[in-house]
Amino acid sequence: MKVVANIFLKNGVLDPQGKAVHHSLDALGFESVKDVRIGKQILIDLDTEDETKAIKEVEDMCEKLLANTVIETYEVEIKK
Repeated sequence: MKVVANIFLKNGVLDPQGKAVHHSLDALGFESVKDVRIGKQILIDLDTEDETKAIKEVEDMCEKLLANTVIETYEVEIKK
């Protein structure tokens, strides 16, 4: 089963990479862009068929290793 962890900086945490991309998009003429936040997506292939267990396991991975929960938030979902 494939599980996705989407990890982003919390609101209020400066995102210099997002600001750089926003500035570049504006320079390319994409003036309707209000803000850009950069995150990361981690795809994990687990050996289980239990969706509840899979989500819980990846949440534990995020809490212990994949996300810095002081400055980042995460969402976990089953990839269909």
